Amino acid sequence: MQAREILIVDDEVGIRELLSEILQDEGYHVAVAENAGEARAYRSRQQPALVLLDIWMPDADGVTLLREWGSSGLLTMPVVMMSGHGTIETAVEATKIGAFDFLEKPIGLSKLLGTISRALKSAAAQEPHRISLAALGSGAALREAERALETLASARKPILILGEPGTGHDVAARALAQRDAPFIVLPNGARLTANPLSLIEEARDGVIYLQEIGAYAKAEQKGLSFLVSKLDRNNVTLVATSAEPLGNLAVDGRFDPALLAQLAPGAVILPPLRQRRDDIPVLIERLWREADGAESGTVLATLSTSALAALQGAHWPGNLDHLAGVVANLRTVRGDVTPEHVKRLLGEAAAPAPPVTPEIAARFFELPLREAREAFERLYFEQLLGREQSNMSKVAEKAGLERTHLYRKLKQLNIRFSRRGDDPVA
Repeated sequence: MQAREILIVDDEVGIRELLSEILQDEGYHVAVAENAGEARAYRSRQQPALVLLDIWMPDADGVTLLREWGSSGLLTMPVVMMSGHGTIETAVEATKIGAFDFLEKPIGLSKLLGTISRALKSAAAQEPHRISLAALGSGAALREAERALETLASARKPILILGEPGTGHDVAARALAQRDAPFIVLPNGARLTANPLSLIEEARDGVIYLQEIGAYAKAEQKGLSFLVSKLDRNNVTLVATSAEPLGNLAVDGRFDPALLAQLAPGAVILPPLRQRRDDIPVLIERLWREADGAESGTVLATLSTSALAALQGAHWPGNLDHLAGVVANLRTVRGDVTPEHVKRLLGEAAAPAPPVTPEIAARFFELPLREAREAFERLYFEQLLGREQSNMSKVAEKAGLERTHLYRKLKQLNIRFSRRGDDPVA
């Protein structure tokens, strides 16, 4: 289907030509049919964005054709009926069958264009917005993220895009933008402390994109919480991103747990590159071609099988941004790229400690206070032990506890730990 194509069905050639000229001048693509038979044949081949359908035609009237499309499942586009001598009864009947509106000839220019605009916007609002993360890869984990984003976007729920730095937050957020709808980008939270309601008005029927909310100050977090409470009535989708684990920030007292609880149901986590290694060869191809401006051909011939295996097996702490930098370096290599070159280029990278996800942190609010406190303490000490690599002196110092008290607390929480020979007995 051509973009925004409108089918004009009218047996009068003068009307077809006049409407065609007007709509083409407005940037629409136009197809024409002089009777119901031609319109029926056109619809069997493709779906227009909208149909302008005359009621009175020699072979079959427009209402009959409209009813036929409705009963056969082909009334999947807005149809605007037209007539020079229609009646209220006919207009009501057409509307009941599924017509979007009824225009009486001669049709005024502003009324025609206004009706078409409203019909197209209405159709776009009813269609599920297709989200594509193809720029990030094509594996199962990304397809799942696409489905989650589509579900949340269609329900106008706040969306929280999480994941390590370089996993594609900006790509995912901008995939939610819709044609002809506002897309407001906030690189920081300053406007949230001034007049958050002005943002709602500016973004009505569109998207507000908040970058890296983990860096927000307390006042900015408060403004964001207020903003979330006003989204539904203004048909605004809020998309926030954070490369920092918000659960960890909440544990450290740097992020409002109540705000985290508001956003956690809409969390979508972009997987790190090391968890979707099958995407790496395709991403290398794409990055190389984009750098060269090439649209076809292969670049993997310059990589030996063992070099490609080394690239696929790397940890990639910087994810896609890291991969793009490595590909830029590989393009400077003359001859075949060897595994040794790859290893020298990548170096050794230690795996990061597993983050506290917003789903885990949000569960605290579902527990009684006593159980929530115990769950929080267990999570706190497990994270601290991981960060300090079980160095009890550092763990005790960070926790503000005596070593003996620390050991007792770990045993109480049933957290396994190893004691060195010089450690005191608990």
